Amino acid sequence: MDKVKKYNRSKMLIEILEILINLTFIFLLVFSPIAKQIESKAFSITQNDYLAFLLFILTIGFINSLLNFPLSFYSSFILEHKYNLSNQNLLSWIKENFKSLLISLIILLPIALLFFYLLKNYPENWWIFLTIIVFLFSILLAKIAPTIIFPLFYKFSPLENETLKNMLNSLCKKHNIDFSGIYSFNLSKTTKKANAGFTGIFKSKRIILSDTLIENFTDQEILTVFAHELGHYKKKHIIKNIFIGLITTFLIFFITNKIYLILLVNFSFNYPYQLSALPLLFLILSIFSLILMPFHNILSRKFEYEADRFAVDSTNDRISFINALNKIAKINLADKEPNPIIEFIFYSHPSIKKRIERLEKHVV
Repeated sequence: MDKVKKYNRSKMLIEILEILINLTFIFLLVFSPIAKQIESKAFSITQNDYLAFLLFILTIGFINSLLNFPLSFYSSFILEHKYNLSNQNLLSWIKENFKSLLISLIILLPIALLFFYLLKNYPENWWIFLTIIVFLFSILLAKIAPTIIFPLFYKFSPLENETLKNMLNSLCKKHNIDFSGIYSFNLSKTTKKANAGFTGIFKSKRIILSDTLIENFTDQEILTVFAHELGHYKKKHIIKNIFIGLITTFLIFFITNKIYLILLVNFSFNYPYQLSALPLLFLILSIFSLILMPFHNILSRKFEYEADRFAVDSTNDRISFINALNKIAKINLADKEPNPIIEFIFYSHPSIKKRIERLEKHVV
């Protein structure tokens, strides 16, 4: 087995193990006294429902992080170094992960408190309000991520390559797309992998190119990679994903709430917002998420094919795009021909082999 297959098999095995660990932990919380013990301890510290809720979910989150830490560390640090993909030392890895954790807490804790408030005060209809909040938050996050969140992790600088800048500008003007700027970012501080994107919505739209992409690809190849990202925007994939997310979230929350209210009685819980009952709610949501994952990935792969076609049609350069895909696969150690079942369930992008086969058949 070559190193690409070994690397991807290891990553996939770790992902599956992490799913199993998370599900097992939630099952333990539901079917053992652990959740009630954590609830009792939280209320022994404070009688305030909201503070007790925070203590409860932070304790559960901490335990879950400890359970996942060995696999997470192996996957994101040891394995990446083993295959010569990482540029991080241990201290840098710790700093970046701590920063990510802190930002996640700042973003997610207010939403968690809103969820608990809605569940407590509107036990029959909390899911309606929460769906709207998640929808609005996803739009806000898409807007602020390029200018507020991403710069917390990487340094963004205006693109210095004037020739490439003019090529990207011309492509955007050709499709009547405005943006706030073209930036390179120092992805190399963490990894040797390459990436590019058209991020943001409304006035925060910007083109971002990793320094690893700029260093390893020709201008024409970068143009086609960007054209692919532009295709996602032009085909309204971002907006479609937001609204599809709205519909699926609405349906999942609706069905979850119905099941949850029925099961509360069977598990002898007193009320929907009882802290020790919440793992049951999380378990139902987790099961639905796993069921829907392949269907979300089917749609995502469809969008990727559409963006590939846009890239070739808009640049009239199939060869450069195919070359870029092969380079990306080589640099990122992507499996060009993964197991079909694994690809169907877990892959948000089609395999490189399938993408190239479609491109070779496509007449510009």
